[in-house]
This record gives sequence, structure tokens and C-alpha cells, in this order.
Amino acid sequence: MLKITEIFYSLQGEARDAGRPSVFIRLTGCPLRCVYCDSEYAFYGGQWLHIDQIMDQVAAHRTRHVCVTGGEPLAQKRCHEMLERLSDEDYKVSLVTSGAVDVSQVDQRVSRVVDIKTPDSGEVERNLWENLDHLGDHDQLKFVICSRGDYDWALAEIRSRELEDRFDVLMSPAWEQQDATELSGWVLEDQLQIRVQLQLHKILWGDVAGKLSHDHEHYKYEASRRIALRWPGFGNLSCHRHQPWLSLPCIVGGLRSASCF
Repeated sequence: MLKITEIFYSLQGEARDAGRPSVFIRLTGCPLRCVYCDSEYAFYGGQWLHIDQIMDQVAAHRTRHVCVTGGEPLAQKRCHEMLERLSDEDYKVSLVTSGAVDVSQVDQRVSRVVDIKTPDSGEVERNLWENLDHLGDHDQLKFVICSRGDYDWALAEIRSRELEDRFDVLMSPAWEQQDATELSGWVLEDQLQIRVQLQLHKILWGDVAGKLSHDHEHYKYEASRRIALRWPGFGNLSCHRHQPWLSLPCIVGGLRSASCF
């Protein structure tokens, strides 16, 4: 059995499959305490489920894409068995892991998204750099950037370890801590061959827990509530106070909007 915080259906918010409808399996528990963690509710609680029960819930949705996340999913040893089972049943599986736990035994069919902890995360000493030796070209590395200091540290690691040539490297601005436009400028100035990513799910629905398909009307309300800046046909609207740097077109529940967070 595995202790599960939630299983839900939504759009993938980050990494290579951003924007793709997926089933998310969030396991309970994490040995780290990153300062920017947005899933602290997964540290405790949860419900024990058999793998067959988990598979039944995944199969209820019409998608072949599954994201296993946490907490730290690999903190539960039977996570490996579930990853293998999902892969055996031809799901396209991604695993979001902290980088502080050994990934060498993860099924090779799974795309591992390894979060390299920066100094401002408060957990930089937990990085298990040996994990890099077990990753392939279908795996991804992610740096969450909280400050210029974090960026400079990440830049040094990327260059000294030649990560651009080995992996698909992602950089995210920490939500409400690092300005995304500023981060993008740094990446362009240094000509980094990486991908700057935003957290699509937060842009659409805010910093809330997992999205369930039956909450569609709530999503539509939350997205429309945050409509901001000028978009053809929608007039002048106020900008959300937290993220004035962002203006992106989106389609939510049939409503085209320019969202500003």
C-alpha cells in the first residue's frame, strides 16, 4: 500500500509536458522543508491505498499521461512498484522528485524531473549529485530561483557540470519571490541553453491544492477573477497585485482572457 494525499485530473503545470491533461498522484510525506514549498499539506495525513485502487482511479480519466509527485514520492519504497505498474500499462509517466533521494532504481521508462535545490531553498546541502550519473536524455533538471544569488549559483553549477549538454534544464521563478521577467533577462544575457518555465496551474487557478475535474466552474471563476491588462474585446482591467510582470492569453472554460498574476 501507499499513503496518498490526492489523486486528481488537471493540466500539467510545469516541465516538458506543461499544458497537457494528466492524472496527478500526490504521495504523502517529505523529508525536506524547502522554504518555497507549495504542497506542505502533503507532509502529513493522507490515505492508505492499494496499488490496484490507485490504478482504478487513474483509469477513470481519459488520458495516458500520469505525473507522480509529492511531498517526496520516493520516500515511500513501494512507489517504485507503482511506477513500474503504470509503465507496464502503457502510461506515459513522469516523476517529480527532490533530488535528495536516490533515483537509480526508478524504472527507466519513467521521465524523472529532478529538482536541484538552490541555496535559498534552505536545502541545498541535501542535493544528491550522484543522481546525475543515473539520468538520461528523457529526464529533466529543474532549478527554482528565489534571488539573483540563486541564479548565479545555478549558472555556476550548470556550466561547471555541463548540464546544458546533458539534460533538458528548466528554471522557474519562485512564486511571489523572484520576478519572471528579470529571470528571463538574466538567462538571455548569459545565453543559457535552457528553458524558463512558469507554473501554468498557478497562473490559471492560483496557489491552491490539486484540481479535481468536478471543480470546473470554480476554475472558470478563479481564472476570470484574475483577468487583467488589455486584451482585444475585453477592455481595461486591473492587474493582480502579486505578479504585475505577467500577461498571457489563455482559454479557460470557453473564456479567452489576458491573465495577470
